[in-house]
Amino acid sequence: MSQAEAAVRPPALRRLSLFRNETVTLFRRWRTLVLLGVLAAVPVLVGIAVKIETGGGGRGAGAHGGDGPAFVGQVTNNGLFLVFASLAATLPFFLPMAVGVVAGDSIAGEASAGTLRYLLVAPAGRTRLLLAKFTTTLVFCLAATLVVAVSALAVGALLFPLGEVTLISGTTVSLGEGLVRALAIAGVVAASLVGVAALGLFVSTLTGSGIAAMAATVGLLITVQILDQFPQLHAVQPYLFPHYWLSFADLLRDPVYGDQLWRNLALQGLYAAVFGSAAWARFTSRDVTA
Repeated sequence: MSQAEAAVRPPALRRLSLFRNETVTLFRRWRTLVLLGVLAAVPVLVGIAVKIETGGGGRGAGAHGGDGPAFVGQVTNNGLFLVFASLAATLPFFLPMAVGVVAGDSIAGEASAGTLRYLLVAPAGRTRLLLAKFTTTLVFCLAATLVVAVSALAVGALLFPLGEVTLISGTTVSLGEGLVRALAIAGVVAASLVGVAALGLFVSTLTGSGIAAMAATVGLLITVQILDQFPQLHAVQPYLFPHYWLSFADLLRDPVYGDQLWRNLALQGLYAAVFGSAAWARFTSRDVTA
């Protein structure tokens, strides 16, 4: 398409084109594919480990409470629980680490490669470019979560029986409703990563080194999760972005407990607003020389 044709395109189409280009570029990178491959391998390893350990023998569906890792004890009775167990296993580290790498590299990686100023020369504008980068990172959050969920569902169906789902509250629902709840849980887990995405985007605007931005984002992620484990810090822990991550287990209750779920979503929205605004303020005022 010529520059003249691009100039007369409606603004909405130009914005969509920028977002599409960023998304296509992200998912064509080998690093992104490797991250998704590692995430897809986690349910395979968990499923095989459970199969070997139990020898295929089942355990009572109500043998454990509602904590995330306890889903492992229910996998042998119903392969759908491998989805919940895998999301609980990847959420503390693997999923946020992958998002942190993508978010941290979003702006700093372009500066490090020397392509950032060329992106800004195009009629995109700093605000629109930053928004496209953040939206693309959110798409990756959803894609990464779905990769884990789909991989777990396939492995669970292959290694274990599928059928009616006994919720952690003791209620039995159909497999169809169980799949709907699994999809809702995947959506909540993806939304739980918004805070990491916003934090990583802000860090990415502070440096011109993609590696430094990725390392700093992952380092902050690990530090915050360590702080969330100290009982002495109970007063500030509800404001730490990982604090309510495992609240997705409440979607496996009947009725659903929505208190911590809403707190989690509100907290992620707060982090997106605060660090997204900070990233915008930094990026629109910095001198771009690379």
